[in-house]
This record gives sequence, C-alpha cells and structure tokens, in this order.
Amino acid sequence: MEGMEEERKFKSGYVGIVGKPNVGKSTLINNFLRFKLSSVTHKPQTTRHKILGVLTGDNYQIVFFDTPGIMGKARYELHKVMIKRALEVLDESDIVLFMVEPAPPGPEDQMILGEIKKRDKKSILAINKVDRINKLELLPLIEEYSKLFDFLEIVPISALKLVNTDELLEAIIKHLPEGEPFFPPDMITDKPERFFVAEIIREKIFELYGEEIPYTSAVLIEEFREKDEEHGGKDYIRAVILVERDSEKKILIGKGGEAIKRVGVRARREIEAFLGRPVYLELWVKTRPRWRRDIRILKELGY
Repeated sequence: MEGMEEERKFKSGYVGIVGKPNVGKSTLINNFLRFKLSSVTHKPQTTRHKILGVLTGDNYQIVFFDTPGIMGKARYELHKVMIKRALEVLDESDIVLFMVEPAPPGPEDQMILGEIKKRDKKSILAINKVDRINKLELLPLIEEYSKLFDFLEIVPISALKLVNTDELLEAIIKHLPEGEPFFPPDMITDKPERFFVAEIIREKIFELYGEEIPYTSAVLIEEFREKDEEHGGKDYIRAVILVERDSEKKILIGKGGEAIKRVGVRARREIEAFLGRPVYLELWVKTRPRWRRDIRILKELGY
C-alpha cells in the first residue's frame, strides 16, 4: 500500500538548464518537450532569451528554463542582459541542470559551477555529446567533475541522438520536490506566438549567413494580424530585421533582394507549420547603429 501511495504523490518544480554557449541546452529541451521551444543552429549564442517550457506527465510537472549560454566576458549590453537572465535562473530553480561538453572543465564551466555553489543549489550534471568520445574517456571526466561538486546525479547523454535522455529525465523527476502543478497540463510555454515567429526568422538568419551577420541582427515583429482580409484571409506578419551597419544591411538583402527572399521563404514555411495556417510574411531591414549597446532598443526587443 505504501508503494502505491508513493506513486500517487505528484512532483513539480523548476529546473534551470545552464551551460556555456553551444553545449546543447536547446536541443535537449526541444527533445524533452517534443516541441521546438528554442532555436537550434550550429552557431553558438543562438538562444538570447530565458525561455520557459512546461513538461507534464502522469505524476509530475517540470518547468524548464532554457537559457542563453553563459560567457566569460560580456562585450555588449546585450551580452550582459543574456548573462543576467541565465544567472537569474539559478536563483529561480529547484534543481539546476548543468550541461557540459565531454572535456575537462574549462574557465566558463568553472565559473558557472562557482555560481551554483555560491547559491548552494542542488544540481544534476549532464555530460552531453558523449557520442563523440571514446567510452574510456568518460570515467575520468565523471571522476573529475565529482571532485568539484557533490552532484545529485551525473548522466552522460547525447541530446542530439537521444542517448540516455530518458535516464536523465527520470533522474530529474526523482529529485523534484513534491507539490501541485504550476500550470495547466496542456500548456507548453508562456511565450506568445509572435515571440516564436521572431525566433524562427532569426534562426533562418543564423542558418543562411556567415559569422558576423547573425550576431549583429535582431528581429522585431511590428505587426501581426490574424486572418487579415487585405491579404486573402492569411495571417499578416510584418517583421523588421535590425542590423548595426549599412554594409550589413546590403549583405542581408543581397543582390536584387535574393538573400532576404531566401530568409522569407524558409521562415514563412516554418511559421505556417508552427501556426497551422497560411501566412503573408513581409520582411524589412533597417540599420540601427550600436543597437546591442542600447538599453532602450534591447527593451523594445524584449530583452
């Protein structure tokens, strides 16, 4: 009887996923939720916001926070805001899921671990991308991290190839506090549709352009009208892509507007799949010098 009663106890809690840039946080949370909560590209710092994702099971609810990668040094006001949001998650979480690559801890890993220690947080370590290393290299890594911190669990995973991700989820549920759900069972995120539309457009910029353009650009949704009669009953979306220099604007638009058309086509397809309805997407590019250093513009962009 006691075992049956134990099974019926509901567990719920906030779990912040933290780690350095490009460690696989967004890939993991997207796989857990079976929903594209966060943009994923091969470039680091794709995630700029703190994003809430809710996973509800029969006897648990996990409220995940996906966070921007924590960098050692902030070069712009945007970076400072991103780091601030990521560190806020440590304070708000019942459990911190610390993600690392399968290598000895570097300066950023040490810094993040220091912040976890400072807050005396319970933490699970996920060593990601283990499909890239020899299994014999794994035990020394686990031992090294064990000496640095008393983790609740250390779980080697591949978020991309779904290796041990079920085991990681079980470990999280095991250590969640007992409690009632925070959100309705069918809720996945608290972000509005227009947030995801902007993120989809920004992701396409990351995919289609070279090293600098994705980092100097941002997307602002100026208009979002559902089933707009002027556009044949399609949703009308007007998005502005901000860049810092006129030279970047020229690259983003491309010769005869070909480059920006490619962004528009790819983004529209994914937005339509996401919304489940047809979309008329209009993209504009504007120069806003030093926008990454301007608090007013950052607030307008939702940072």
